[in-house]
Amino acid sequence: MQIARDTILRSYRSMRTIREFEERLHVEFATGEIPGFVHLYCGEEASGVGVCAHLTDVDSIASTHRGHGHCIAKGVNVDGMMAEIYGRKTGVCHGKGGSMHIADLSLGMLGANGIVGGGPPLICGAALSHKLLKDGGVAVAFYGDGASNEGTTLESLNLATVWKLPAVFVCEDNGYGEATASSYAVAGTQKARAAGFGMPYFECDGNDFFAVYEAAGEAIAHARAGNGPAMLHVHLSRWYGHFEGDAMTYRANGEVAELRADSDCLKNFRKHVTEISVIEEDALDEIDTAVRDEIESAVIAAKAAPLPEAEDLLADVYVSY
Repeated sequence: MQIARDTILRSYRSMRTIREFEERLHVEFATGEIPGFVHLYCGEEASGVGVCAHLTDVDSIASTHRGHGHCIAKGVNVDGMMAEIYGRKTGVCHGKGGSMHIADLSLGMLGANGIVGGGPPLICGAALSHKLLKDGGVAVAFYGDGASNEGTTLESLNLATVWKLPAVFVCEDNGYGEATASSYAVAGTQKARAAGFGMPYFECDGNDFFAVYEAAGEAIAHARAGNGPAMLHVHLSRWYGHFEGDAMTYRANGEVAELRADSDCLKNFRKHVTEISVIEEDALDEIDTAVRDEIESAVIAAKAAPLPEAEDLLADVYVSY
C-alpha cells in the first residue's frame, strides 16, 4: 500500500494533535475550570484519522459523546474547540455546545452527540442529501459497541441499505459500553449484523493506522461509487475512563498501563514509518514540538476568552432557509 509522504505527515500530525489535546484536557479538567462532562479519545486516534484521511469537506461525519478526535481528524479548528470546551464565546459553537456537542457544518462535521446512537440517523439524512445532490459525497457515522445495540443504529443500517445510501458505519469497538464489557452486552458479531442488512463488512486493528487507512479506504470507495452502505469494525481501546472522573474499577489492574506500553497507535506509526525509511525521526519530532505549542496556545487563549452574554442565549437557535 503506497501512501503519499504529505498524507503520512498530515495523518501523524492529526493523531499527535488529538493525543496532546486529550492529554492536556485530562489535566485541565481536574482543575474544575471546565464545565460539564468530558470523554477522552486517547488510544483511539488511528481510527478517526485513518477514516477521515479519505474524506473532504464535501463529505459528512457524525460523532459521539467521545468526539474530540473525530472533530480534529475532520479539520475542526483546535483553538475554537478548546474555547468551546471551556464554554467561551469564541468557541466553534459560541460556548453553547461544550465538549459533547462540538460541530462545524462548514467542514461536514455534523456534531458530536450526547445521545448514544444519535449519529447514524443523522448520517442517513446526510447521505440521502449527497445522493440527491449528486455531489459525490459520502456520510460516515462513528459509534461505539454500546451504540451498536441501539434501535436507532439498527434502523439506520436498514434504511441505508433500503435506500442504497452512500454511507459508512464505523463501529469503534473499545470493549466497553460505559462500564459494561461488550463481550457480555453485545450478542452475535458486528459482521453478522452487517450481513443481516446486506452490506459489506470490513474489520481492522485500530492500533494500526495503516490497517485502518486501508480498510476505511475500501469501505468509503464502495459507498462513494454508489454501491450502497458499508460497515467498518475497528477494534481499539480507550486509555481513560468512560468520562473524566470514572475510577475504572471494572478494568483489570495494569490493563491500561499494558495498552500504553504495547498498543499505542502513535508509537506503532513512528516505528513503522522510520524503520522503512519513509519519514525521518526529526520530521516527526518537529511535529510533536509544534503540536505541543499549538495546544498550549489554545489553552491560554481559551482561558482568556470572554464568556457568552445573557443576550446570546437565543442566538443561533433557529436557522432561516
